[in-house]
Formats: sequence, C-alpha cells, structure tokens
Amino acid sequence: MTSLSNRAEQAVRIAVEAGRRLGLRADEPRVLHDVFNVLVHLAPDPVVVRVPSLTLMGADALVAKQRRELAVAGWLADAGAPVVGPSPLVPREPVECEGRSLTFWEFVDEVDPIAEAIASDPQALEDRFTEQTGWAAGLHAALAGYPGELPTLSPLVPAIGEALTELARQRPEFLTAEDLDRAGREYAALEALVRDFPAYFPGARLQALHGDSPAYNLLRTATGHLFSDFEDVTRGPVEWDLTLVGPRAVEEYERACGTRVDRALLEVMEGARLLQVVSALAAVPLMPELGPMLEPAVAQWRARTPLTLPASG
Repeated sequence: MTSLSNRAEQAVRIAVEAGRRLGLRADEPRVLHDVFNVLVHLAPDPVVVRVPSLTLMGADALVAKQRRELAVAGWLADAGAPVVGPSPLVPREPVECEGRSLTFWEFVDEVDPIAEAIASDPQALEDRFTEQTGWAAGLHAALAGYPGELPTLSPLVPAIGEALTELARQRPEFLTAEDLDRAGREYAALEALVRDFPAYFPGARLQALHGDSPAYNLLRTATGHLFSDFEDVTRGPVEWDLTLVGPRAVEEYERACGTRVDRALLEVMEGARLLQVVSALAAVPLMPELGPMLEPAVAQWRARTPLTLPASG
C-alpha cells in the first residue's frame, strides 16, 4: 500500500471530521488524488471531498471561487448535463473545517482510466483527447445558457499576477531575472485583454467556460462520460478551454460544434496557459516535487515566441 504524504494525511483527517459533522459515515476514507487538491472518498458514502492543499489564494477569494464552482456544476447537473455534480447528501455550500474550505461532490466509478489506456497503445493519448475535446462542444453548448454572473478569465487575471508577485519575492533558482521580466510583460498583456476583450478580438463570443481544459478533466463511467473539476469556472472565449489539446482535437471540436475556432485567439490563449503553468511554480515551496513536474512546460514556454496581443481596434 502506498504511504500518504503528510499533506494527504492531514486532508483525510479534515475531510472525515467535516463529513461526520454533516452526518456522513466516513468509515473507510481513501485518497483518490493528491496534487493541487487532495480528493478524499468518504467511503462507504458516495461522497468525495476536495481539500485545497496548494492554493496561494486568500480565504475569502477561495470561498467565492468555490461558490461559483458549486453554482455552475450544480446548475449543469440539475439540467442533466454530463458532469460530476455536488453531493446531494450535504448542503451545496463550501464547508469550513480547521481553517480549510472544502467542497463535497458525488463519487463516480471510473472505468477505462487514462493510465491504462495509454499504456496499451502509444497513439491512445492523442486519440483519447481528440475524442474528449469533441465532447467538450456539447459542454460548451450547455454552458452558454448559464444565467449567473462570472468574472472574465479569472484563472489568468488576477490569479497569475498574484503568483508572479510571490515568485518575485521567492526568487527561485529555476527562473532567471529575464524569465520573470518576460512573465511580467505577458501578464500585463493579459490584463489589457481582460479589461477590453472586444478591442483585441472583436469577433470573440464570451460565455461560461469550464476554465481548466475540460478534455483533461473528464471521467469515463459505465454509462458515459462526465466532466469534472469546475473549480476554475469562468467567462471567456471557448478557445481558453481548448488549449494544448493539439490540432486534431481542435478540428474534432469544430466538427462537433459546427463553428470555426479562432486560431489567432487560440494562440494567445495557449501562451496564457503556459504562463499559468510558469506561475504555478510559486507553489513549489509547499510541494517540492511540483518543480520537476512542471519543468517540461516551463521549457515549452521559454521556447515559444513571447505572448503579445494584436493591435487594438
């Protein structure tokens, strides 16, 4: 049996305490995932608790973000969309326990997990994400009707700026002064874009989005696929949800939805996604193993032409 990290052990204890306070049994808790969040299944109840473990966000901002996620995922689930919804066994609200803000979700039995799929066929990873990106067209069609208010591209602004401020304070050895200067310029461009999106991309249609590449956040079950992890839900162009999936997947999305993707806007969004990965290095002091995990994406960011915006209209 794999031993748990200290972070995961603490998350299990907090999740069990919060769950029992809400009337759940939580007799056989088990960790499903342990990176930026720790996901704890409170077996035998069909409930998964998400315990944030690496967030640099203040408490009030985190709770506001969690409420947006619960509202959007709950609205989609109520409408019958293929999503992992909030648990119906507890109130649809963030739960505070020992200074942490937790959210409670339905437990889903996954079949054909991705690790097994790509181990059996080297081409399977691209094929899988191509298919799943096509499915995201249906998710976007459902999200287009969301009636609530959402901030524009909140995973980028102000989130990246806050992380870059922390990186400037840390002065990590794996980022040079030139890297930090470049990151600051790219973030300034994203601030300008968020302030006045139509000035740079007048044809873009902004709508509710998953916010964190839905093709990568999907579970396959015996009865179909379910999109999950809406914690970065935001308002923006669909191109933000299509970053880093590859040309074949983008073409499959276009085929599924019958609409062309703006390649120039997608290029800007892909640069923004890589900048987001660079900014995630601010969490390395909390999780040292994160640094090597992010190194390939940081190298990809350095190799790219720096992010710029088209001339404003």
